[in-house]
Amino acid sequence: MTEANSEIVNQAIAGRVHQYRKAHHLSLDELAKRAEISKGMLVQIEKGRANPSIGILCKLANALKVSVADIVNVSIEPKVAVIKGRDIPVLWRGENGGQARLLAGTKGPTMVELWRWEMQPGEVFSAEAHSRGTIELFHVEQGSLTMTVDKKDYCLDSGDAMVAQTDVPHHYANTSEEITIFTLTVYEVAGS
Repeated sequence: MTEANSEIVNQAIAGRVHQYRKAHHLSLDELAKRAEISKGMLVQIEKGRANPSIGILCKLANALKVSVADIVNVSIEPKVAVIKGRDIPVLWRGENGGQARLLAGTKGPTMVELWRWEMQPGEVFSAEAHSRGTIELFHVEQGSLTMTVDKKDYCLDSGDAMVAQTDVPHHYANTSEEITIFTLTVYEVAGS
């Protein structure tokens, strides 16, 4: 994602977080406490000056009882909506050029999200525990993925799939010497 695109996404996130916070009649202090993030970080997000991590977006979404897709505006209505490739945000960039794109997601407190990840060799993404009962579905399209759930490693090769309860700390890693591409679906009920 170019710096200009990153700025557009950050401004959209800023407006939506502010809008949802006001709709729930929450002060900055109250939302920061519910989301377990610092008030300073929340202020920077609402001013469009922060580039919040996926983890922080998940915390905010859960606290606001909306989905991450609601916050980054790729959520679709119950009928049919087409999301053009140019409008799909990159929400994670790896240190070696990998990326994670939130392809689509549902609206509201029950989140179903579809992600596409590309991880270059040596890249790792660490995630805090999601809310109780969260499930992630994985399918490795290319390369191999090491998934660690609650300190236990699982190795998936091209063509392999996995279902994991991710209400514990977890991370994804490409420990191979080639690119890893995988799809990920997240099912999370806010406030569980």
